[in-house]
Amino acid sequence: MAILTALGRGGAVVALILLIVALLKQLITMVGFLLALVKFAIIIVFVALIVMIALAIFRDRSRRKHDAEET
Repeated sequence: MAILTALGRGGAVVALILLIVALLKQLITMVGFLLALVKFAIIIVFVALIVMIALAIFRDRSRRKHDAEET
């Protein structure tokens, strides 16, 4: 009977270790996914900033050209 108890405890420990490993794998996957989302968001913000700068330059040049034509 003591052997079955010892095997039961050993099995519980092995099951607990496997559960922890599985949860850690999922946690690592989730963190990787979140980091990828953050990188994607940074790229989108950077592209939006470049577009806004280009539009501001274009608008300023158009305004200067229009002012030069009036005078």
